[in-house]
Amino acid sequence: MATGKNIRTYFNDHWHEGDVPIMRAADHGAWLGTNVFDGARHVNGLSPDLDAHCARVNRSAEAMMLTPTVTADEMVAIVKEGLKEYAPDAAVYIRPMYWGIDGDSTAVVPSQDKTGFAICLEEIPMAPAHATATLTTTRFRRPVLEAAVVNAKAGALYPNNARMLREAHEKGFSNALAADAMGNVAETATANIFMVRDGEVFTPIPNGTFLAGITRARHISNLRSDGVTVHETVLSFDDFHNADEVFMSGNMNKVTPVTALEDTGYQVGPIARRVRELYWDWAASDR
Repeated sequence: MATGKNIRTYFNDHWHEGDVPIMRAADHGAWLGTNVFDGARHVNGLSPDLDAHCARVNRSAEAMMLTPTVTADEMVAIVKEGLKEYAPDAAVYIRPMYWGIDGDSTAVVPSQDKTGFAICLEEIPMAPAHATATLTTTRFRRPVLEAAVVNAKAGALYPNNARMLREAHEKGFSNALAADAMGNVAETATANIFMVRDGEVFTPIPNGTFLAGITRARHISNLRSDGVTVHETVLSFDDFHNADEVFMSGNMNKVTPVTALEDTGYQVGPIARRVRELYWDWAASDR
């Protein structure tokens, strides 16, 4: 799924130019979906939280019953080597990934003896600072750990995201605000979610139904250091309809203000703008 350009692929201990084949038809990941990935960003010479993303893909592999084969530090070094081939101002999406190769005697459980590994670098521009999103509700919900590998950034979870997005697009909105199994707000189809009320920030508390993102955690830390009160708590759809501001948080674009939740409109507010400033100030100071 190449969405950008100027792709480079690390596979079998070497960097290759282009979108090279890395998986075989009989690989466990190809036919039974045992694949995980992570996504980091390189923008204007900065790779914020790259080490955290590399560490998380190893945790995701373990959650998928795969054996990680590359340490986070080794992964960071490999990525930095690959990034040398890009222009200094290039916006690059960094995607390390693992997949199952063999199965055990049942064929269903991935073998612990062999795990595929690759890194894909792909030039994908950041969304402009003025980009916004509109949200609607969706009949599809986030699963629980007992029903899906929600403690991993797993490719197997994304068909449910796609169903949410298609429903939202068919209704004329750009994204969907999804509920957990109990009917409380979890996140959007593609990103974590925040709301602002009376100058304080609220975000759904991680409850095992969605992946609490690395960028989400960075925003919470930055806001609290800036003196803003941030609550991780149970939130309803009514809470969001009564919010002063709403914004999405994700690795791809970091901060995306929301201008509507169905018939409720919002302005792009001061907290969302401050979150963006704080994030890039932190990234520049963390070189």
